[in-house]
Order: sequence, then C-alpha cells, then structure tokens
Amino acid sequence: MGFKCGIVGLPNVGKSTLFNALTRTAAAQAANYPFCTIEPNTGDVGVPDPRMTSIAAIAGSANIIPTRLSFVDIAGLVRGASKGEGLGNQFLANIREVDAIAHVLRCFDDGDITHVEGRIDPVADADTVETELMLSDLESLERRVVPLRKKAQSGEKEAKIQVTLMDAVLELLREGKPARRLDVSKEDRPAFDALNLLTSKPVLYVCNVDEASAGTGNAYSDAVRAKAEAEGAGAVIISAAIEAEIAQLDDTEAREYMESMGLHEPGLDRLIRAGYELLGLITYFTAGPKETRAWTITDGTKAPQAAGVIHTDFERGFIRAQTIAFDDYVACKGEVGAKDAGKARDEGKEYVVKDGDVMLFKFNT
Repeated sequence: MGFKCGIVGLPNVGKSTLFNALTRTAAAQAANYPFCTIEPNTGDVGVPDPRMTSIAAIAGSANIIPTRLSFVDIAGLVRGASKGEGLGNQFLANIREVDAIAHVLRCFDDGDITHVEGRIDPVADADTVETELMLSDLESLERRVVPLRKKAQSGEKEAKIQVTLMDAVLELLREGKPARRLDVSKEDRPAFDALNLLTSKPVLYVCNVDEASAGTGNAYSDAVRAKAEAEGAGAVIISAAIEAEIAQLDDTEAREYMESMGLHEPGLDRLIRAGYELLGLITYFTAGPKETRAWTITDGTKAPQAAGVIHTDFERGFIRAQTIAFDDYVACKGEVGAKDAGKARDEGKEYVVKDGDVMLFKFNT
C-alpha cells in the first residue's frame, strides 16, 4: 500500500533540508533561493516502532522489517500559485497526488536566509498556502459543477450525490474554510474522495525551529500549535538543521549529539509517526525465525483485507487468522506461551484488525 505524505510550504522554510534528513540522502538540493526544488523528490522511510525489537527478540527473528511511508518533497508555493504564479500549476498537481500534507512552517529568525514575503510569520505563511489551495479547489469545483447539475436534473443518482457534496464544499470554500472541514457520512466518503480536492487532505503542521528551541519550541511554534488545535489538526516541533546533522552520524554519535541538545529522540521519528497517524494508519505484525515484519493498513481494516496486503492470494483464500495482541505476545513470551494461556485467538472474516496484533493467516491456495 503506497501512502504518500507531501512536504509543502513557502520557499526557504526548510522543506528540502528536512526531506534530505528524512531520507538520509542528498537527493533534494537545499539552497537559499525560491524554486530550488522543481521536480518532486520521493523517499521511503521506515516508521520507527520499538515494539518490533521486543517481538523479534522473542521470535528469534534474523531480520526486522519496518512498515514504510513515502514523503514527497514538493517545491515551494507562493502567493498566486492558484493562478499559475511561480511554478504554481505544476506544484498544485503534485500536491493532488499525495494522501496527506506535511506543511513546513518557518519558526526561526535568520537574517542570512531570505523569506519570500520579507517577514517571519508562520501562521500567515500557513494561511497563504491554504488560501492558494482553496482558490484552486474553488475554481475547479465551479467549473465541474455546471455540467454535473444537468446530469443531476436528468435524474442521474451519482450526479445528484456529487452535486450535493460540491455545493456543500463550495459554501465552505467561499467562507474561507478548507474542504476537510465538511462532515461527510461513511456512505458519501467514496464520492467525496473522488472529488480529489487539495483542501480535503489531512494536514500536519511542521514547526521548523532553531536549534535552541528544538526541545521546547518558541513563540512562533506556540502560535502554530494554537492554530492547529483550533482546526483539529496536528503539529510537530522539529529543527531541520539538527536533523540534518543527526542524519550524517552513526547511532552512537547521534545519541550523544541528541543528549547534548537535550533531546530524547530524533524529531524525524515524531514526524514520521505523526504522518502515519495523520493518514489513519495502523500496524500489525508477522513474526518468525526469518523476520519480524510490520504491515501498514488503514484503521478499520478487516482480517481478509489485512492479509491481502501481504499477498492477494491470502485475501482470496482467507480462512482465518491466528491473532495475538502485542501485550499478550510479550507477556506470554511468544506464540507457544500465548496459546497455552488462551491468548491466541482464531478470528474470522469480520474481525477488525487492531494496532499491534501479531498475526498468522490460514488460507487456501
């Protein structure tokens, strides 16, 4: 399952530096001028999960394979992007292809790094980018809704549903609110998702702070956090400069460096986990002598579909799934102990997989 989180923001806020640190590569050139990134760079990162170490130790696994998340470094947006300013049309198309948005905001002062609008105000920056996305959605919907109204009037059921959703979103956009604020029923969710709106994507605000503020944040990040709380969005504090340094060090040096900075873990770990949670994803595990492996599914996935993530044959021939909760797996010291304690359950096709389940699928070939 390919889940993509797009890294967006104004130029010179630290997006490419952050991406480089995330992927531990220099694939995205980081430079002090707008539009340094033109083509989007994509990098897969492992989702840190300490549970895997415990499972692997008990199972005697030779390898640990984490679940993965893709980050896409998208070039900086500017005011007027929705009208094609800068490289606006291309950037907006790239954003349309991701599942969620990690919105990097400059929360530091540095006279040597220019700001495209000549001031440091992360909340205003967030509003600038959001406005461009809303304007793009508004233009798109106003253009698409006209022919759909004719179809709806002729009695076409799907068209009626889409027009109703479009009208509701248009009302929000005209009030200056993103499409994700719309309360969509489970039945209407597929039709809503099919609209493929920029502002329907979940947003995580990434506060890029100076090194001194990496542990506690600062006044800029406090303002962003207040904005996020008001919107029901997430916010993560990170120092791209520190993460770039950590990415160049081995594990021992990285730990020592973080301790000297008063940090308990890389900020990237928090960012990756936050992106994972933002997409509504959970993890289940498979374990054995060969490997302990994490698998990504959306929250609410049933056992056959979870099995299908490993191989389509597993879903097609699904019989049942032996399931052990993570805490039980650890407490009982593995599969055999869990069976002896009655903690290994056989679950059927209607079982909704829980985060942390250790699973073994039985299927017909």
